[in-house]
Formats: sequence, structure tokens, C-alpha cells
Amino acid sequence: MENNAYTEPVYLISAVAQILNIHPQTLRQYEREGLIKPSRTNGKIRLYSQKDIDHIKYVLTLTRELGINLAGVDLILRLNKKIEKLETDVSKYKNRLKEVNNFGVVPSSKALVIKKSSYDLVIFEE
Repeated sequence: MENNAYTEPVYLISAVAQILNIHPQTLRQYEREGLIKPSRTNGKIRLYSQKDIDHIKYVLTLTRELGINLAGVDLILRLNKKIEKLETDVSKYKNRLKEVNNFGVVPSSKALVIKKSSYDLVIFEE
């Protein structure tokens, strides 16, 4: 679980712009492009967390240091999320496989079968 102070939205757009030495309009553009998603107060004021600031730093690294355009950044961010999910799934299935191997029994209550060319991958769930 992440530290609450790290994810707590407390910074105004002007403060974030000053911290990162960028124009507030850049942050608004990143939001319009879907690259960042700041929290909003009831009065619709944007608030950023330290996690958001670190994410913006990553976006700035991609654009300024690596020369990647915003469409490329969007693709990279989406692929990173997909990779994280796949890594989580693989870890979960590895742990489940260890359980099955430790007991020497394959539970028959549920099974997920994934068709992969002429081979089947069978993942059992309880």
C-alpha cells in the first residue's frame, strides 16, 4: 500500500508548475491529452499529489530528454500500465502454481483455459 502523504493531493497547479519549472498551461495540456489526471476540489480546483508530480517528471523526461511526442508518451504510459498488470497476473499465477505443486493436487473447482496456437494453458482457480 502506498504512503498516504505520497498520494494525498495538496499542491495547486501554480505550485507544481513552479516546482517543475514549467508553465501551468503545459499541465493543462497534459491533462487534456489524458497524460495526467489531477484530483479536483468541489470548486473544480486542480490538486496534485507527490505521486502526480513524480508522474509529470516522467512525462517531462520522455518529452524533453528523449524527444518523444505526446502521442508517443500516451502509448508508453498505456503500455507501462499493461505491463504492470501482466506482471501482477504472472506473479499471481506463479504463486498459484507453487501452491498446486506443493500439494501435488490440482483443484477441480475452477479452471481458466487460454488457447495459445495448438497448445492450451490451463490455470486453475479455487
